[in-house]
Amino acid sequence: MQMDFIVNKQTKTVLLSAEFAAELALVWDAYTKPELLDQWWAPKPMTSRTKVMDFKVGGRRFYAMVSPEGQELGWAVQKYTSITPKTNFKFFNAFADKDENLELPGSDWDLNFSEQDGTTKVSISIFNESLERLERLIEFGFREGAMAQMKNLEELLETLSRAKEEKIA
Repeated sequence: MQMDFIVNKQTKTVLLSAEFAAELALVWDAYTKPELLDQWWAPKPMTSRTKVMDFKVGGRRFYAMVSPEGQELGWAVQKYTSITPKTNFKFFNAFADKDENLELPGSDWDLNFSEQDGTTKVSISIFNESLERLERLIEFGFREGAMAQMKNLEELLETLSRAKEEKIA
């Protein structure tokens, strides 16, 4: 897996891209189905637990980060603002409390998907509403978390691709 992570403080943006040896439909599903998202979204040993997910424009995902002991340690809400199937989706992201009250400011995520020769590229632009928020995320290990997250996704996609090939054979 190749991954790029670029922070631009002038535009308050993080650009993240990664390529996976998996077909686009599988990668799209990994980003848009809660049962798959919960398998890779959180850096290990944490897991994510989706409480609500309605993947449609105007819908949302509300999820918790869960410790290895099962304790919910943090929550976030993603509100979907645009969806072009198998190509792009956008959402507004904010941390929240356990009752889904947002902790602003948040960030706008723009995810693009493309496939060439069996390799799917995911390009993500994350615009933060404030420079302070961006700097705090980087200070708290957003880069390391994103890299661990992409590694989790790569492993899940390998497992899903292998299972699909075995089912066909």
